[in-house]
Amino acid sequence: MFQPPSHADNPVEMNGAQPNSYLRNAVMQASPEQLQLMLYDGAIRFALKGRQAILDNDPEETYNALSRSQKIVLEMDAGLKPEINKEVCEKMSALFNFVYRKLVNASVRRDASDIDDALKILHHQRETWVILMEKVSHLRAEEADGDLVQTNREGPISVQG
Repeated sequence: MFQPPSHADNPVEMNGAQPNSYLRNAVMQASPEQLQLMLYDGAIRFALKGRQAILDNDPEETYNALSRSQKIVLEMDAGLKPEINKEVCEKMSALFNFVYRKLVNASVRRDASDIDDALKILHHQRETWVILMEKVSHLRAEEADGDLVQTNREGPISVQG
């Protein structure tokens, strides 16, 4: 018998609540580059939430927030494509593993300094990603302009052939 997926099966639907249509649309319409940025933002947001929960002495919220951040970091690591650039992927994987271990340690030890270490890396990587996105966007715009110039050099279009 068919059973519709539960809210927990959909990463866009948080905490079993009704789907957030804005978030769902943003994810569905985002480029791969934008999705990666969203992952960085989510990992940072939940790490900060976990840090605050440690300071508030709220172990349940600490676990929930840091678990979400850990899952996002694992997802980013799993999304690496070593067939494209093995060396870069190995370095990125090492960074993601460091961040993941720091988040796990923070959750176990209830130590905000471990989260601070993870956040330094996540913030730096996010900033780097934004710079790369801007460069790619600029290169794409230049390529599009170049295509237009080449098209215009071909001369006028004739209906007669």
